[in-house]
Amino acid sequence: MTELKIGVIGGGQLARMMTVPAINLGLTLKVLAEAENSPAALATTMVGDYNNVEVVRAFAKTVDVITFDHEHVPLDVLRALEADGVSVQPPSRALAFAQNKLAMRVRLTELGLPCPDWAEIHDAKSLDAFIVDHNGVAILKTPIGGYDGKGVRVVRSSADASDWLSEATLKKVGGHLLVEEKVDFVRELAQLSARTPSGEFLAWPLVQTTQRNGVCSEVLAPAPGASQATLEQAAEIAKQVSQGLGVTGVLAVEMFETADGRLLINELAMRPHNSGHFSIEGSTTSQFEQHLRAVLDLPLGSTEARAKHAVMVNLLGVDDKNDFLPSYNAALSQVPSAKIHTYAKTARLGRKMGHVTVVADSAETALAEARLAAQILHGN
Repeated sequence: MTELKIGVIGGGQLARMMTVPAINLGLTLKVLAEAENSPAALATTMVGDYNNVEVVRAFAKTVDVITFDHEHVPLDVLRALEADGVSVQPPSRALAFAQNKLAMRVRLTELGLPCPDWAEIHDAKSLDAFIVDHNGVAILKTPIGGYDGKGVRVVRSSADASDWLSEATLKKVGGHLLVEEKVDFVRELAQLSARTPSGEFLAWPLVQTTQRNGVCSEVLAPAPGASQATLEQAAEIAKQVSQGLGVTGVLAVEMFETADGRLLINELAMRPHNSGHFSIEGSTTSQFEQHLRAVLDLPLGSTEARAKHAVMVNLLGVDDKNDFLPSYNAALSQVPSAKIHTYAKTARLGRKMGHVTVVADSAETALAEARLAAQILHGN
């Protein structure tokens, strides 16, 4: 077999973390980065605008398959590649649902999958009617462009969204907004899985996630106290989503768990995901290795846990100066169990700058040690 070449569009931390498993699998990883000195600089072979079809076409000629660090490449660009005969994984028909939350809700509902109550909004009247029908509060989302808490707003009347309901803003987001019930949940969960183009499917254990200001701050694997029924239901939901939407590669299904034990789908990500970073040390096969295997239609690796518990704590930027490197040695010394990943990003408040993972036989031990390492790295 000749050495296979995988092209990744986007030079962020996800492409960066694909580099090591690509080497271990004997693959060549090539990255189309948006700028010089991106986090994935070691694998960057081209710098250019992924919105330009000719730039992406030129990059595609150097690889066997195209995949992604993010989901923002225009569908018209991807469809042009597919028309050229390029293998795009996940394909444009699947990414359409990741790029548009309203289209996602429509399709998931058609598939009979559990979602919060939702509606398409065009004006203040329809928004106010939905809010009245849902106990005076709702979650309003822009269907395109939002991530990590951006493009999401709690509203109690249309006055809370007058700017989003303006003609100019509606035009930017496709002419409509998505409104959803504000779910009374007890915790947030994420189900990570992978699927190949030929249909092989495997899931990792369900994880619990904690958000801070709309950004994931901690992940506990497996989700504490989850019943066997919940574990099986979450994995089945992920399988139905991946099959029903035609997803290939890694898929993350973020869910709410309600007090009565129901699971409701919140968001989808069709790529390696923050909730799966624990798998680098915590699983037989990491999400990054699995994604590479999946998009090339290679046999998937085991998703079995390598320890009873794995905890990941994100390193979120505290200002525009601390890149977490000044305290790196101290964290390694004081918490030798911690595996510290930094993303080579310029410091910025709230930015995902890296993460810490600890695996242990005790969830309490893993969480305490991961938090301690993160605290040291934050300079506290």
